[in-house]
Amino acid sequence: MDSEGTYDGATRAGHVPPPPPPTPPKPRHAPTAAPGSGYGAGEGFADWLRTPRSPAGPGIWAFGYVPRADKEPDAGSDRSLISGAVISALACVLVWSLMRNSYIPYWTVPLKLFTPDGWWAPFTGAPVKGTGGEVAQPLYELLFDAALLYGFGRLGAWATVWRRLIVPRGRMVQAGVTAVACLITLWLVSQLSLPVRLVVYPLLPLTPGDPEGNTATMAQADTVVTVLIVLAFLWPALRRPAVKGAAAARGGLPATPGPGGPEPVADPASWPELRDAGLGEVAERLGGEVRGGRMNDVDYARIRRAWEGVRADPTRLRAFADAVRDKGAAACVHPSGDRDLPVRAARHDLLARQVLLGTVEDQERNPYARRGTGVGLGPDVLGTSLLAVGPSGSGKTARLVRPVVESLALQALAGQAAVIAVGAAGSRLGPDAAYDIVVRVGDPDSVHDLDLYGGTGDCDEAAALLAEALVADVPGADVRRAATALAQLLGPFRAAHGRFPAVPELRELLDGVPTAVTSLRQALEGAGQQAMLRELDARERQYGAHGDPGPALADRIALLDRPAFAGFFDTTGRGRPFSLRALEHPVRVRVDLPERGHADASRMLARLLLAQFNASAAARADRSLFAFLALDDASHTLTPETVRGIQRLRSANAGVLLSLRSLDDVPEALRTPLLGAVGCRMAFSGVTTWDGQRFAEAWGTEWVETRDVTHRTVFADQPLTRAIHAFRKMVTGKAVTTDAVTVRQVERERWSASELAHAVPPGCAVLSLTSVRGERAAPLLLRLAGTS
Repeated sequence: MDSEGTYDGATRAGHVPPPPPPTPPKPRHAPTAAPGSGYGAGEGFADWLRTPRSPAGPGIWAFGYVPRADKEPDAGSDRSLISGAVISALACVLVWSLMRNSYIPYWTVPLKLFTPDGWWAPFTGAPVKGTGGEVAQPLYELLFDAALLYGFGRLGAWATVWRRLIVPRGRMVQAGVTAVACLITLWLVSQLSLPVRLVVYPLLPLTPGDPEGNTATMAQADTVVTVLIVLAFLWPALRRPAVKGAAAARGGLPATPGPGGPEPVADPASWPELRDAGLGEVAERLGGEVRGGRMNDVDYARIRRAWEGVRADPTRLRAFADAVRDKGAAACVHPSGDRDLPVRAARHDLLARQVLLGTVEDQERNPYARRGTGVGLGPDVLGTSLLAVGPSGSGKTARLVRPVVESLALQALAGQAAVIAVGAAGSRLGPDAAYDIVVRVGDPDSVHDLDLYGGTGDCDEAAALLAEALVADVPGADVRRAATALAQLLGPFRAAHGRFPAVPELRELLDGVPTAVTSLRQALEGAGQQAMLRELDARERQYGAHGDPGPALADRIALLDRPAFAGFFDTTGRGRPFSLRALEHPVRVRVDLPERGHADASRMLARLLLAQFNASAAARADRSLFAFLALDDASHTLTPETVRGIQRLRSANAGVLLSLRSLDDVPEALRTPLLGAVGCRMAFSGVTTWDGQRFAEAWGTEWVETRDVTHRTVFADQPLTRAIHAFRKMVTGKAVTTDAVTVRQVERERWSASELAHAVPPGCAVLSLTSVRGERAAPLLLRLAGTS
């Protein structure tokens, strides 16, 4: 179990790796996460595990998510609530006053119908002393007052006013309103207007002939009544659910439940799934690791992933149990031995496999239900691929590419993903220690190399991928003819030498150097490869012919046959260059391209990596790992074939992130197909109007309700009305008008090109998402994490 998914980093041929650093001392504590970026080992880890996660929709940050109402209550409804509550309260006071002053007759008839006649005086109807009427009348009055409050409270929606207008304004306002209501109630009770004391007094054990003792007993009863009333008002003022209501009403991110909150029935910190499977000892060991602060979020996700593998293959149960008993939270560790990244730049939730990208702005353009909620990206939406467009400095690398790559690197440590990050040398995609393999193309100190042929043994496949990278961006070039020309050389060379040609050898063959071609022919004749000789003959017949792709291929491959790349792209077997066939393992790779000094070569290598990724991700036998490729600069890397390949990644449990400064960096014929191929589109602040037009077309239109107000001047016929209108115009300076309101349903663009270019604030972006299951989220304006 501990060696599952092992692999080794390839060393570049002819390069001696530096000596390994001395072994560091054993740490005194388990690895922890950076503050605010996630949850490592510690006291808050168990609470983090118990926090509910609600998969409410694509892109919603599931950690502690509390749904909001679908529609926003307008200001008019708040005013109507206040007026209705005030009017109902005044009506309640009026009816109560009329009842108390006997202006409403017969309100005591029900009481006297259901009580003995001897309790009431014949003419006045007052209760007779020493009978049950002394208790029945104040009790009836108290119940009548309660019925009045309940009825007028329902009529005036007092509970709705409390939830909507009082609770959202915080605990202080809530306590203040409760204190005022409590003081009014105590005053009414003290004045016997609310006959609470009159109900209690007849029940007291009073002694005849002891006025002082009776007075003391009644005073104690008054104190008890006052305390009970105060406690009754303290409950709505201090109860904990009011805090959640306030947060939900404001639309902010919900507060994380504290450690004192109720635990769920199945505590994830106690590993109930292992106990249900009969592994009580293993569950107890892992539960002790959680309680002891020796487990972090990566450990938890990794062991859960290993348990899922055990459920799929029960023969591995014993190895899993032994590994957990021996190593605890360090069981089933990643082949690199890492249990966390050296540093985290974003907030991650490995249980939901999400990274917090930002917060939806509280603006009218966003749906009310999504305002103030977090936006999280995970494999469920990244599996449809993401295209991000924004000028330099808009935050594409720091606020999007690095957080996404970092999240998938953590998932790779948990055995859930494989990630490859490609960027220019010096791009801030994380430290070297956060990756298993770092390929620095053109750097003499680079330990790892890059396989130019993608690790494939199929000559036709290698030729097709290489032709896609070399000449797909050449105007008028035929990629299929170029692939055929390359296959006519790669096949014979591999048949003769058992390997693919190195860059200098391939350049000589494409140029038709006589010595290189003759040497290859002789090797094929000696090996008896007649089929490959025919391939070589066909290639020789094309040398110098009109439309021969050989010269164009030779010119492009010459970009890699430079002194800066000497020793790279080795095929002699002295090293094992990294190839994208490693996507079946939870590998973390970063490729640094020499963008500064070799821009054309860097773009060609980026095209090659994208083409190889599309082919390798689709050809994987085991697709349980989520494979992801992040291109920090995808300018001039997209071709018709790679765009079609991106569409097929969704079914292969893979995805790509393409970052562009402008859609002008993509051929015009591919801009619309590219926007259609990706499921997630992101426009950063500062995009141009012509780029915004493409996004506006991709996001389409929606039906919205518009209100047109027409002002019409009122012409009075009566002299008095005419004089009043003239006086009003003289005072206000405006003629008397009437308003005619027309409400219509119109179709409008979700985001227009002008709004995308000018209405997106700095530090914000507009993002639309599509999940692999086909769920869609409308374009949202979000504030990127780490900006203000």
